[in-house]
Amino acid sequence: MTRSLELSWNLDGIVMAATLVLPNGAGPFPAVVLVAGSGPTDRDWCSPLVSGTNGSGRLFAEAFAEAGIASLRYDKRASGPHAAENAAALSGTMSMRSHLDELVAAVGALAAYDAIDSARIVGFGNSEGTLHVLHYATSAQDFPFVGTVLSAPPGRPVGEVLLSQLAAQTAQLPDGAAIVTAVEEALARYAAGEPMNPDATLPDPLKRLLASLEAPANLPLARELVADSAAAYLGAVSIPTLVLIGAKDVQVDMSLDAEPLERAATGNDHIVFAYPTNANHVFKEDTRTPVEIAAAPGAVYNEDGTHLDPEALQTILGWLHPICAQQA
Repeated sequence: MTRSLELSWNLDGIVMAATLVLPNGAGPFPAVVLVAGSGPTDRDWCSPLVSGTNGSGRLFAEAFAEAGIASLRYDKRASGPHAAENAAALSGTMSMRSHLDELVAAVGALAAYDAIDSARIVGFGNSEGTLHVLHYATSAQDFPFVGTVLSAPPGRPVGEVLLSQLAAQTAQLPDGAAIVTAVEEALARYAAGEPMNPDATLPDPLKRLLASLEAPANLPLARELVADSAAAYLGAVSIPTLVLIGAKDVQVDMSLDAEPLERAATGNDHIVFAYPTNANHVFKEDTRTPVEIAAAPGAVYNEDGTHLDPEALQTILGWLHPICAQQA
């Protein structure tokens, strides 16, 4: 029987909470630390912005435990059940560095647990979480990762990825091209450190999105994030790394984002790539047609009955076993 334990620790006056899942037996076990994607995504990889509670983070943790690998998944301080009460304390302090601090603290809590082999910890990030994993893996740490799994990493700067998503969403609108151009111009001013001054004719949801990037509470994280990309760090990774982008991902593009990532990995034999045929952004299996996906892109994210993509899971487990075993 696998076991789940609730852990917590204090970081800069805020309590962080996590779930440790252990395989059957006494250990010490190799372990994976799971790092969720952007926004209010919690430890299970669920978000109040997406319906359903059947998150891929929890499903991966359960699958790893069945395969003899422990895992820790944690709520970022701006996610989970305590996000609202933490908001005031975090306002204006969130940054890529603060997210790295959260990951460092999580790995420390995991490594301190007696049943964990601290020399066999793998970092596994999804989407924005891949950036935090890469920042950890390319910096000096007390508990270095033995490997990294990067699922749906943005190969292009995040701002470019957002523009691609917007272009796809507005392609059928008569003024779709003008909307994308207006947002692109606003983001260019933002990247230059100037006020965005978005076009007044933009749809209200887009104006709210752009305003959120300039909100003092979200700086400096938002400004750093829109310019960041996994490709900027991948070439500096010196440990075994698995990069996955699902062919059914409508947020990270299998061709546009893979190309700069593969270019950054040129000559690094320890970096391997996989493109599961039916995997979506959170690595659930999605067998729908492109038209059906475009009509409801998040329908196979966290709804009851959704399951991890078998090809992706098999690929990850097959890659993890020798990586976790080599330090035993």
